[in-house]
Amino acid sequence: MKRPSYVTDKALKEFIQSALEEDIKDGDHSTLSTIPKDLEQKAKLLVKEDCILAGVELAEIIFKQFDKNLKVDILIKDGEKAKAGDIAFYVEGCARSILSTERLVLNCMQRMSGIATMTFEWDSRLLGTKTKLLDTRKTTPNFRICEKWAVAIGGGTNHRYGLFDMIMLKDNHIDYVGSITKAVKMAKDYVKTQKKPLKIEVETRNLAEVEEAIKSGADRIMLDNMDVPTMKKAVSLINGKAESEASGGITREMLKDVASTGVDFISAGALTHSAENIDLSLKAVK
Repeated sequence: MKRPSYVTDKALKEFIQSALEEDIKDGDHSTLSTIPKDLEQKAKLLVKEDCILAGVELAEIIFKQFDKNLKVDILIKDGEKAKAGDIAFYVEGCARSILSTERLVLNCMQRMSGIATMTFEWDSRLLGTKTKLLDTRKTTPNFRICEKWAVAIGGGTNHRYGLFDMIMLKDNHIDYVGSITKAVKMAKDYVKTQKKPLKIEVETRNLAEVEEAIKSGADRIMLDNMDVPTMKKAVSLINGKAESEASGGITREMLKDVASTGVDFISAGALTHSAENIDLSLKAVK
């Protein structure tokens, strides 16, 4: 599948370089002390539980960045279903290079596959509705690129990547400024002055705030921690004047009921903070 726009060669190179530096420092001494420099070997990525596989493309990039001569034969691509016992890919070349990159590849793929699998399961419950499933900024510091990429691989839609690509006026912004009306006006003035094409989203906690957000001209209105009947009234009030997004304590079991209110989006931090890692292993091929 095509990479999201934020997954650039530069960003990946910096992430991988930093991660390898964290792990290897002045050398992988376990490998350097036991594995001959010119030894060539082969390994397989073994899938140990059913999942939506993610991080395959990243794994190949990690191998190649560390050692351009490593060869990767991909059997299962990102976003495809994998079953326990499947082999996702083979990697062949310098044994030292395979061993020194093994843990970084597995850490990324296990986490990404867990997120992609959870996203796929949640998103499948929205089939037949207009509602799109979004992630949030509740990600692991310095690992956001992989976690958001995994959501996209699993079929979800990425929300704003960070604080820089959308204006979201949350309860604290509004409480500090004094009102939704004032906060949105200030945000609109800022966007105009700075000449930045940023959408303005407003978090609302009740129907009165929803009405104020509509009048203020917000581009998207977040319905935060509202029950389904209240959410339905809010969507009716919005009536297409802005995009609507349900958020706050969303669980898998709630998805169909929340989507039935007619919201445009459901955002769920659980996709990135609560997904369980998938059991994968890199095994020597003898």
